[in-house]
Amino acid sequence: MKMINFTVASVVFVLVAITSQAQIHLGATTAYNATFVLDKGLSEDPRYNSTYTYNFAPVGFSFGVDFGRKFGLSLESILSNQGQIYELVNVGKQIAGERKIDLQYLQLPLMMKFMGGGQGKARGNFNFGPQLSLLTKARETIQANAGEYKIPEGVDITEIQKDFPGAEASGNGNYTIPDVPTKDLLTKQANDFKNAEFQLAVAFGLDIDLSKHMFLTTQVRANYSLTDMRNGDVLDAIKNGNTADIFGSRANLLVGVQIGLHYYFGTLRSFK
Repeated sequence: MKMINFTVASVVFVLVAITSQAQIHLGATTAYNATFVLDKGLSEDPRYNSTYTYNFAPVGFSFGVDFGRKFGLSLESILSNQGQIYELVNVGKQIAGERKIDLQYLQLPLMMKFMGGGQGKARGNFNFGPQLSLLTKARETIQANAGEYKIPEGVDITEIQKDFPGAEASGNGNYTIPDVPTKDLLTKQANDFKNAEFQLAVAFGLDIDLSKHMFLTTQVRANYSLTDMRNGDVLDAIKNGNTADIFGSRANLLVGVQIGLHYYFGTLRSFK
């Protein structure tokens, strides 16, 4: 139902743009982002350290409508790589592996754009709106070196053995494992992830006029998911203790910079 509502809103947006006297612009964008998977369970697990993870949103397209000098709407499509790497740490506080979450989404933000009303070539703007993110690729993997690791509070060694066959309790709340080659924990092919997420998107930056019909956008952007990225079966399995994970809701967060080049069907204000 939510997806239908978003589609209807997008269609209405296009119809309004066509039938109104507003000015239309088309553009292409690229972005470089810091991406995070916010997971309380992993954050509280003594075996993991979160890291800063950077990814490209290599290409995006936008269709925008300005209803005046101070307000407009834009509908965008952005191919975005996201995820995060969590370092696996042994009892000696050494990095001994990693848990890697790789995601790719087709993001569809519908943004309200509030613009500076001046005639200058550079004008500030603020953007806010809902975003539908369609999952195109997803894989969560783990790799570990042989060694001794801390058993998370509330987790039994038998649960550890479900993810790490050969794990043995070594006393003092620790366990040992042999080398674990890279293995899949969750994949899109196994239907472990939701195929769509609703998010909130926000951006602020500058529109810079380059010619009578071309302008450049530079923005700082962010988006945050409102729902857990994993599907219900995976969440139920974690809650029921069928994996070695500490349960925690998981959310996507992206913060980055975006650059775009746009063609304006009309004359940009600084050239009038």
